[in-house]
Amino acid sequence: MAIEMIMPKVDMDQETGTVVEWLKTEGQEVKEGETILVIETDKIAIDVESPGTGTLAGISAHPGDVIPIGTVIAYVLEEGEEIPEGAAHQAEVAEPPQLEPNMEKASPAATPVARKMAESHGLDLSELSPTGKGGKVTRDDVKAALDGSKAPHADGKVIATPAARRAARLKGLDLREVKGSGPGGRIQASDVKNHQPGSGIPAPSPVRSGEEIPLIGMRRTIAERLTDSYQNIPHIQFTASVDMTNFNKARKDYNDLATQRGDGKVSVTALLVKLVAMTLADHPWLNSSLQDDRILLHEHINLGLAVALEKGLIVPVVKDADRKGIAEIAAETNDLVTRAREETLTNADVKGATFTISNLGPFGVEQFNAIINPPEVGILAVGATVPQVAALEGGAIAVRPIMRFTLSADHRVVDGAVAARFIADLKATLENPILMNY
Repeated sequence: MAIEMIMPKVDMDQETGTVVEWLKTEGQEVKEGETILVIETDKIAIDVESPGTGTLAGISAHPGDVIPIGTVIAYVLEEGEEIPEGAAHQAEVAEPPQLEPNMEKASPAATPVARKMAESHGLDLSELSPTGKGGKVTRDDVKAALDGSKAPHADGKVIATPAARRAARLKGLDLREVKGSGPGGRIQASDVKNHQPGSGIPAPSPVRSGEEIPLIGMRRTIAERLTDSYQNIPHIQFTASVDMTNFNKARKDYNDLATQRGDGKVSVTALLVKLVAMTLADHPWLNSSLQDDRILLHEHINLGLAVALEKGLIVPVVKDADRKGIAEIAAETNDLVTRAREETLTNADVKGATFTISNLGPFGVEQFNAIINPPEVGILAVGATVPQVAALEGGAIAVRPIMRFTLSADHRVVDGAVAARFIADLKATLENPILMNY
């Protein structure tokens, strides 16, 4: 009997999926469990496996097509079979199977970062050796397991990101020839682009002028959503300058302590996340959403971090940022940004943001306006910290590290005075990080 291959549902609020690339073509033999298709949801790329063994036939969805979930997009046929005559191209949306309460497998204790890392790499937490307090699995435990995991080509399988698979197919490159630089030897898109056949030595990827790139997948989603946001949301912007002297000192103190404890360092972004979340707690209108004819003031403060990728932008989320300590936020932001660039984020990692931070300071951009990511009502654009001459109290002149940030707010929800008070409080908090302990 012909096996239907449908556009899968991988997220609870997913309505469509975009076909990025077929890894097998019409008439080719496929095996059950073999990756034969790459799709994208709103944010992430996903490998889709063959539902059976046989011949791939009746492909009706092509790269760039946006397909409703549950739609039949191809068939897998056994020898002698044909595509069902008059077969429907719309299937029922299948909900993920639910386990009975007594069938659920108990999950071992683990830190939030360790749990996310293990989930993204398909590791079973129960099989790891915990070293944390109270028998918790830590980030280092997961990393150790990844570093000691089997080779990326074990059992004839290649561990690679969806982007790496696409890049290899376009170059006509066998992934088994590529050395992966990701966790556990996972092959990244950059590994494929920099691979020099026959030498094993990465080579600079060439720039091809005049190349036409189809507007599909993530790039298409970004284009549609930001156009809609810019056209339909009345943006108002507020800019302030911040003396980062005390911010820089606080970060240095945290990193000195982290070094003593053997923890990872605290990035500028991590400290920004904590201080912005702390300020949002006193300004609920900025941590809200406009949904139809009502304004929802969110109970949780979930901060999205805009991360630039070669093919677009992705926004992983630090959930409950106001309730977490600096060390936990530092580890989580580092993990999220790393996995964003490796293209190993899960749907859970990019869902639920209530406010977004976009930091272009590392690129030398001193000031910019960001477009709101709906249904959020605010986004903070953070510029580079640069030395500038500043007038101090009492009329003294000194050179200080100055950073400019710009708030873009949805004027349908946020009034000017409300945004101005948030800006004033955030400026005071960034200039006096000790307030987080007050």
